[in-house]
Amino acid sequence: MPVAPSPPAEPCCPPLAHQPLGADWAGELARMFKALGDPVRLRMLSLIASHEGGQCCVCEIAPYFELSQPTISHHLKTLREAGLLECERRGTWVYYWVVPAAMAQLSAVLALGITPSATTPDSLERTCR
Repeated sequence: MPVAPSPPAEPCCPPLAHQPLGADWAGELARMFKALGDPVRLRMLSLIASHEGGQCCVCEIAPYFELSQPTISHHLKTLREAGLLECERRGTWVYYWVVPAAMAQLSAVLALGITPSATTPDSLERTCR
């Protein structure tokens, strides 16, 4: 007597994200996360983001760190190159602000929510161990 096929089993654990990251967006996010992998740069981004008015002069950043001016400039340049900060020279000072779109991208991937330009293979299956 043939055995009736059993219904498909429920996954042992639900997926954490809606879809995997696409290669281009993963590269962009990796540059941002790499820049934030340094505690000094993470503190700098936090300091600038929380500064009243949303902008911060480099002269207001330096007192928070026991670093030379060239080292502070290097860290700020790394954050700019990663797309996390923008800046503008005003006279002898440079003012920095956080790029809102970059923060939104980081938030989206950390929340495991909507992922712009992500791709989902049709045959993707989640395996739990």
